[in-house]
Amino acid sequence: MLAVEGLSKRLGDFSMHDVTFDVGSGEYFVLLGASGTGKTVLIETLTGIIPPDAGRVSLRGRDITRERVQRRSLGVVFQDQALFPHLSVRGNIAYGPSSRREGRMRTAKAVERLAGETGTLHLLDRRPKTLSGGEAQRVALARALAAGPDCLLLDEPLSSLDTGARGELRALLRRLNIGGATVVHVTHDYEEAVSLATKIGVMEGGTIVQIDTPERILMHPRSEFVARFVGIRNMYRGRLERGEGDTSRFIGRGIDLDVLTDAPPGPCIALVRSEDVTIGLEHGATSARNVIAGTVADVLPVRLGFEATIDAGVEIAAHLAGESVFRMGLRRGMRVYASIKASAVRVIQA
Repeated sequence: MLAVEGLSKRLGDFSMHDVTFDVGSGEYFVLLGASGTGKTVLIETLTGIIPPDAGRVSLRGRDITRERVQRRSLGVVFQDQALFPHLSVRGNIAYGPSSRREGRMRTAKAVERLAGETGTLHLLDRRPKTLSGGEAQRVALARALAAGPDCLLLDEPLSSLDTGARGELRALLRRLNIGGATVVHVTHDYEEAVSLATKIGVMEGGTIVQIDTPERILMHPRSEFVARFVGIRNMYRGRLERGEGDTSRFIGRGIDLDVLTDAPPGPCIALVRSEDVTIGLEHGATSARNVIAGTVADVLPVRLGFEATIDAGVEIAAHLAGESVFRMGLRRGMRVYASIKASAVRVIQA
């Protein structure tokens, strides 16, 4: 469907370089990265707003690298919606079909259908200035879809919305994708990416550093940057050495761990998701190979439970269900044991 090869662009001190990825028909591809990594520059280059210095963009096998914006068959929704203020919602959605002179009846039917799909039927006679952020973004999606694009490009479409509106728009985007829409979506929010993407490309320093499924990005990050960006709290520098049997031994600064890995010996970073750390009040409470004594430094409520921070000479973060926290009476200063299975430790080259 959409193929991007070696796309590069320099703008002042910023450089987007050698961006390469493919998006298949019906895929939901999320470009994930922090502010300043080049996500918006990439979207504007794909749309033709900014010409690339090098590289190629193809859509359905057709080279569109130098095509005019209007001829690219790409629907675009920006963070600020950019609705036409002088037109009603109906007029905004009808803009694409009308500009193609599809006829009044056909345009009216298209508007009604898209307004129904995006939940904007009750807004058709309203002006953009009277809409909430979530309503305006729904209208912007309907207007982009009305142009009949082969691929929909979304630049931080949910970032300015409140929590309720974000949830509703995520559900709408999932329905559109399930219905067959091919989507490229830019965001800095990992939770948003995971809830929508069939594939994620992580951007760092103007290029894509890892492309994979959401599950593999989380379970097998290829760099310290990717690991931090997806929220892995427990990261330790050290060396990997040959162990006994089927395990290797990670020797870190203040922490040693048994590890099940095929990685070669040498300098590395050990990664442990907070969800893979079990907290107990007794040393032999689990069968995990790694049991580390420490003191509870803090317990904070987080999404879907609590996060406990354990001081064990190094900091160990553990994600716990509320039931576990209350049952143990977990509080600051308590002596506890953090258990980590050898299979839960990931290592990447330092």
